[in-house]
Amino acid sequence: MTMVKIVSFILAEEEYGVDINHVQSIERIEHITRVPNAPMFVKGVINLRGNVIPIIDLRSKLNLGHAEHTANTRVIITKFEDIELGLIVDQTTDVIDVNTDDIEAISSSDLDSDYFGGIAKIEGRLIILLKIAELMKVTTD
Repeated sequence: MTMVKIVSFILAEEEYGVDINHVQSIERIEHITRVPNAPMFVKGVINLRGNVIPIIDLRSKLNLGHAEHTANTRVIITKFEDIELGLIVDQTTDVIDVNTDDIEAISSSDLDSDYFGGIAKIEGRLIILLKIAELMKVTTD
């Protein structure tokens, strides 16, 4: 039995997750410096402890509509290889141990499956797992 840890979060009332091995930190949303001519989903950059990190609005990136930031809004700072990226999410919820046997592939042709690594079924919850590598790839192209 192989277990993975995921950080779960809410976007548009659905629960998503990313592998904790790619998560550097979870931050409150602060001032974001806009970047001219960036795609709509790129909100800008932040200076976090001396590092300039691009920030994307995950709702916008995944076509989930717009939401105002609240006291629960967080930025998940992720890292894949040498690239750091901040993901704006509605709120973070948990760190969860997931048995890899409880993760099913996504077969729907409606979803842009490049970003999705499967759906974890945990205690009646469905958590859509995101592939950080794929999100990074599109952002840096």
